[in-house]
Amino acid sequence: MLQHLLQNRVFGLRVLNVFQETAPAVRAESGCIEYAAFVDLAGFGAAQTLYGDDTFVVIEKWSDADALRAHARAPHMVALVAKLKGRIASQTIHILTAV
Repeated sequence: MLQHLLQNRVFGLRVLNVFQETAPAVRAESGCIEYAAFVDLAGFGAAQTLYGDDTFVVIEKWSDADALRAHARAPHMVALVAKLKGRIASQTIHILTAV
């Protein structure tokens, strides 16, 4: 699963901080392989498209679809969604599988 979060400039790093506070609980979930936030690493020229300073990308890897579904219902995730309400300008979620 790849999740793209566009932060609201008004709240800036506070959105990332709220994410980081929840991350240890997510990483402890059964089936969580990876859960981390990433920002642009600039300097790769024309081949690179930058997200920008107001964006971070969450990359999540889960053992299977059931683990991902359970993650979405976990109490700490319900709380995270409530904390971030109104603080994110947009959010895009891509759920992918290897081919």
